Amino acid sequence: MKIDVAGHHVDVTESLRNYVGTKFQKIERHTDKVTDIHVILSVEKLVHKAEATVQVSGAKIFAEDQQEDMYPAIDALVDKLDRQLLKHKEKVIDHRL
Repeated sequence: MKIDVAGHHVDVTESLRNYVGTKFQKIERHTDKVTDIHVILSVEKLVHKAEATVQVSGAKIFAEDQQEDMYPAIDALVDKLDRQLLKHKEKVIDHRL
């Protein structure tokens, strides 16, 4: 799994990269078919925004979240992606039956 972290109007520090990496390990637990994750962290005035695109075999899953701080935005983003991946996984399993 390859994780790309980019910043828009924000410096992506090593601690942010490590935090994103540890949080996205949760996503890797549910499915081993994740090939690429592209994360964009941005700041617009007082709003911290985190968005990610996850490349899974057969689909691209996108989610974004906005908070007043970057770390809760990343947490909420991972939770959203986790729910979407579980839903996608159930669809694939149901379709093949």
